[in-house]
Amino acid sequence: LAELVEMPVMLVVIILAAIGVVRHFAIPLTFKSRFGVGLVALVCLIATEFGLVLRLRELSFTEYLLSRDPVSGTVYYIMLCLLAIMPWLVLHQASTTS
Repeated sequence: LAELVEMPVMLVVIILAAIGVVRHFAIPLTFKSRFGVGLVALVCLIATEFGLVLRLRELSFTEYLLSRDPVSGTVYYIMLCLLAIMPWLVLHQASTTS
């Protein structure tokens, strides 16, 4: 339940971070550029998750996947996908408010 309650906050942070990065670094308006930024963010998050969190919790990759709740785990993976595409999704919003 705690993970599901956290998801709206995670979504707001993803949106605000995407807007901030796109504006601050003046990422070009192309899908390739914006999606590339999202993929870099996703790789950094996954590297942190697997590199740090698994070690702190002393879990193997398989144990980590099996310990995820089916509902909150699915929502979490959807949020990861949103993280990757959010710089592109804010393309229109960020370009019209500049």
